[in-house]
Amino acid sequence: MLFDSHAHYDDARFDADRFDVLDKMPQNNVGLIMNACAAMSDIDRIIEMCNRYDFMYGSVGVHPSDCEGLTEADMERLKKESEHEKIKAIGEIGLDYYYDDVPRDVQKKWFARQIELAKEVKMPIVVHDRDAHQDTVDIMRSSSAKDVGGVLHCFSGSCDMARDILDMGFYIAFGGTLTFKNARRAVEAAEYVPIDRILIETDSPYLAPVPERGKRNDSTLVKYVAEKLAEIKGIDAAEVERITFENAKKLFNI
Repeated sequence: MLFDSHAHYDDARFDADRFDVLDKMPQNNVGLIMNACAAMSDIDRIIEMCNRYDFMYGSVGVHPSDCEGLTEADMERLKKESEHEKIKAIGEIGLDYYYDDVPRDVQKKWFARQIELAKEVKMPIVVHDRDAHQDTVDIMRSSSAKDVGGVLHCFSGSCDMARDILDMGFYIAFGGTLTFKNARRAVEAAEYVPIDRILIETDSPYLAPVPERGKRNDSTLVKYVAEKLAEIKGIDAAEVERITFENAKKLFNI
């Protein structure tokens, strides 16, 4: 069975057929899904899905692109929502310098604050890092993120960055980009990271893997990530499924 460790079924691209898509997951070898939160407005729908499906779990947290305007009252709500039995992490949180639409100092403030929140509620974190590799590592270190652990999702960094993340006790997740033709750095990182520290994900509805690149992604396609990782590691895809499934269960305390 497959564990899609990062998806966004609360996204508007699933509004027309969300439950039709999710109803079919068990028959498509998808055993568990972690639905990651990006904004305060996502929380109610994530809780609804977690209540509806035994195989669905969730996180609560605010993505760097949505963190402008956050308040301590929002942190209190995240803390309260984290008490739900199906909420297993704080995230996705982090830094995103690609668009630079939210001031970097604001992103840094709320990244560090949400790490502190994770420490308060004793939950792992789901980290988003886009074009902000060194600042991400620096804040994780200065905030003692190693105290809670977590995963760097949709990893796009170098082997040196992977080493820094692993040294803090974190897992590293690979998604559809691992299958892209120009994914040399992701492949090198996947070669470097031990299989017992790897998760697989889709980031649905984004980043569909080859051969479905460009289409709407969903958790049934995480099998292609597992197959690519098996090719890179020189092991059977079923073994990749088994190991990454157990890795994610361990991280998220499921």
